[in-house]
Amino acid sequence: MKNSILLALFFFFTAATAFAQKSEIFEKDGMAIKGYDVVAFHTEAKAMKGSEKFTYNWKDTNWLFENQANLDMFKSDPEKYAPQYGGYCAYGTADGHKAPTETDTWTVKDNKLYFNYNKKVQEMWSKDMPGYIEKADKNWVDIKNKP
Repeated sequence: MKNSILLALFFFFTAATAFAQKSEIFEKDGMAIKGYDVVAFHTEAKAMKGSEKFTYNWKDTNWLFENQANLDMFKSDPEKYAPQYGGYCAYGTADGHKAPTETDTWTVKDNKLYFNYNKKVQEMWSKDMPGYIEKADKNWVDIKNKP
């Protein structure tokens, strides 16, 4: 069991280094959060794909929304709906680096949206969310604009 955890952590940190991004926002193919509607995580409590019909550029990244209402909510207060740490892995940020995320690892805690690298990492992160969030909040200031 211990070897499995160490192997998983090794893979996580190796992959995180390989996929490190300079952008403050985690994006793929020019879209934040792989084209998912960040407002829907808050209002619908589920992952919903956005549409290019409802696109908004914020922080040099395109954000897609499922409908005009969600686009309007985001435009009125992007910081309220945007994921913490630019959508990078909350666990990785707590450890001091940027790592890509999977959309199915989302959590809304205290009205803030968080993502993780994968489900296994999300399990580790969920064991001490307040502690990891405190560390990640401190680290994000230093790493948000670094590769």
